[in-house]
Amino acid sequence: MNQPTKARILPDELLREFAQRFGTPLYVYDAATLLARATELLDARASDGRGFDFVRYAQKANPNLALLELLREHGVLVDAVSSGELVRARSAGYAPHQIQFCADLFDRDTLARLGAEPFAVNVGSPDMLEQLAAVPSATREVTLRVNPGFGHGHDAKVSTGGSTSKHGIWHEALPSAVLRARRHGLEVVGLHVHIGSGSDLENLTRSGAALEAAARVVGASLESISAGGGLPVPYRANEARFDLQKHVEFWCGVRARIEGQLQRRIDLELEPGRYLVAECGLLLSEVRGLKRNGEHEYVLVDAGFHNLVRPAMYGAWHDISVLGRDNEPHEPFLVAGPLCESADVFTQGKGGAPLPRELPRPRIGDLVCLHDAGAYGAAMASNYNSQLLAAEVLVEHSEARLVRQRQSFEHLLEAELRCRR
Repeated sequence: MNQPTKARILPDELLREFAQRFGTPLYVYDAATLLARATELLDARASDGRGFDFVRYAQKANPNLALLELLREHGVLVDAVSSGELVRARSAGYAPHQIQFCADLFDRDTLARLGAEPFAVNVGSPDMLEQLAAVPSATREVTLRVNPGFGHGHDAKVSTGGSTSKHGIWHEALPSAVLRARRHGLEVVGLHVHIGSGSDLENLTRSGAALEAAARVVGASLESISAGGGLPVPYRANEARFDLQKHVEFWCGVRARIEGQLQRRIDLELEPGRYLVAECGLLLSEVRGLKRNGEHEYVLVDAGFHNLVRPAMYGAWHDISVLGRDNEPHEPFLVAGPLCESADVFTQGKGGAPLPRELPRPRIGDLVCLHDAGAYGAAMASNYNSQLLAAEVLVEHSEARLVRQRQSFEHLLEAELRCRR
């Protein structure tokens, strides 16, 4: 029996054309899918008629400038967790006040940039307060990221709360952090909580009580709360979509209770990454060989974990399809890449357990599509084995434009050749 596979977001004839024009491996992003997800979040309303006042994109999921520009034009703000992301956001046309720096430490370059332009700042560690206050021209208003004492994500490696996570100010230390901020001339105007990536509704709403308690600690200076991100997407064809309506209802209820406590209006922010970009992207790869080793038959493709590391790192699932062969009989295959690593297999589970996938038998030269690869795909790519970074294409109204050139070998070696004696 054929396993259900998600429909490809773009027609096969277009994908074949793109592979011919731009080569493989190739990331393809669909603007319509991206903006549909953004509209869902911006338009979501609870029964009280209110929704998220701000949607802020966690660009670490995919920082391509073309995607940042689209989201900016659509009214989505942006988050930055490094100096490089500050530079990217500015290059994409965001004004400094639309960008929030959020991290657990300041490096020296970041502090210099915070002093040069009026970025918003979300502080994840108490030591950052003195360091920010020592920069005379930096903002005097801060958001504090609270670690509520628990976390949850699709994998332990992306759980960002609890004592095994470095992220956030421990909830019991929040009163001292607020006093510390004020002692150094900083005012706490925002609170933020984020417990993990790709979580679920039950766990994502657990942190509401922690934010309400934190709001009582901050008191009258509080202007906004952030529910963080972590919203999951359905990577499997038979997986239910996240219940966004219940999510907005819950967080609007949290906001209403905080407003009642403080007797003032509070803005509510959401900080999604994966939810916005995962489904808008796919990774195209060409079949370069088939072989059997013992009980497993392998489909060998020209993409590897240097392009998409999620299966190797997390045992993550991505639906896989072979263009033009959807209605042919399916057989079990392992799909593997070109790298000199046994972990370079797209069809694996936790701990690297092989999970053969039911696929139509491909031929050399066929195109394989890895679905829902827009988040944490190109963003986490590497030059391992001196492989080149893939090209990236954005499709708007069936027209494709290159938004990242395929890396050349000259560029790969450039920084080292400059250092030769």
